[in-house]
Amino acid sequence: MSPSNSHSFHFSLVFFFLALAIVAQASVPPSNTFKIINQGAFGEYSVEYGADYRVTDIFTFPFTLCFYNTTPNAFTLALRMGVHQSESIMRWVWDANRGNPVRENATLTFSTDGNLVLADSDGRIAWQTATSNKGVIGLKLLSNGNLVLHDKRGRFIWQSFNYPTDTLLVGQAFSRGGPSQLVSRVSDVNGSKGPYSFLFENNTLALYLKSKNSPKPLPYYKYPEFASQQTPLSRIVFNSVPEYDLPYAYELRYDIYVGNSSNGNSLVGRPKYNSTLSMLRLGSDGSLKVYTYYDKVDWNAWEITYSLFDKDHLYGQSECKLPTRCGSLGVCEDSQCVACPLPKGLLGWSKTCAPPKLPSCKGGATNVNYYKVVGVEHFTNDYTVGEGPMKVSGCREKCSKDCGCLGFFYKEESSKCFLAPELGTVTKVSNPSHVAYIKISK
Repeated sequence: MSPSNSHSFHFSLVFFFLALAIVAQASVPPSNTFKIINQGAFGEYSVEYGADYRVTDIFTFPFTLCFYNTTPNAFTLALRMGVHQSESIMRWVWDANRGNPVRENATLTFSTDGNLVLADSDGRIAWQTATSNKGVIGLKLLSNGNLVLHDKRGRFIWQSFNYPTDTLLVGQAFSRGGPSQLVSRVSDVNGSKGPYSFLFENNTLALYLKSKNSPKPLPYYKYPEFASQQTPLSRIVFNSVPEYDLPYAYELRYDIYVGNSSNGNSLVGRPKYNSTLSMLRLGSDGSLKVYTYYDKVDWNAWEITYSLFDKDHLYGQSECKLPTRCGSLGVCEDSQCVACPLPKGLLGWSKTCAPPKLPSCKGGATNVNYYKVVGVEHFTNDYTVGEGPMKVSGCREKCSKDCGCLGFFYKEESSKCFLAPELGTVTKVSNPSHVAYIKISK
């Protein structure tokens, strides 16, 4: 071997062993690794959705990592908030494998390579952090409910706060280019993704309903105070901050940032006690509420400390703004469902109120007709300008030719037309020139 080749060989060998040493140094100590098997007795305390659950030993007051299911043998790995000493329901605030359940004897493994892996009983990987050989040396569940994998300097390589489901905890943020939305559950017994979303977009926070009849989600609320910001926001943090250093005065608010600098805040509510243990929840009905956990009481530890849509309009929004407050078709007034709009007129509302069954769309405009409802607006009214001006006949023709149109809303004073892919809750208004035409079989 020539001197130059020998030098190169020795350099490569040194580099190889140095790389091995770095990797070995950055690995998880064997004492910190674990393998948890989803088996054994279920917990006996009250949890959300009437679920069965098994706790793991990953716990930091008041959060616990658990397996839970609402249907037999279909488990979700999730974080639970609350403790049984308070005798109050415990809530699920984060799901790992949402919509991709595992079975009995599934395993959660944290290996020396730093990867956290949830595998089904047959070995199928249902969820993982994808942090193999990235310098992870440990796992922690922090006191704010953030599950983190960290390196030797304490930096977070992975954190659950970056992957919200339908809930934000205090200190959790929506970021530009990062985690930017919550998605609702289908229902209280089905944890898969529902049709509602809460987004950080265009410098504001907004609520949307996804419709199978529309390529774009339908807006039903946007926070006006954020939209007025002139500078692009970097993130919006859900926070709880004491006022005047008093133990009984706290602000729940959205903290606004431009880059790394604070740019003010937007107040959500002022609970009568420490609200650090709060969560912002996008409900399966599209509602947005803050639940605060007060651990100093033995019963009813949870209180609703903010509700964007409220019967008393405390925060300025009527429940009539909720897309399905009155089902798939119902008239709402003063947060109450007051009528079912039918071809024969406004009849008493019930949960069975629904849009008319429509014929096959193959016949186009020839096999549909419409009936008129006077003095109502669609739930998207505040955020939908509509097309036009155009005549009612033109609006009718467009809806008839559109298989996804269930009816149209027309403002007679401006001749603006809105084709509705969803009817849902229509709000009663005093202006008789705001009308709806509901599509029906001819």
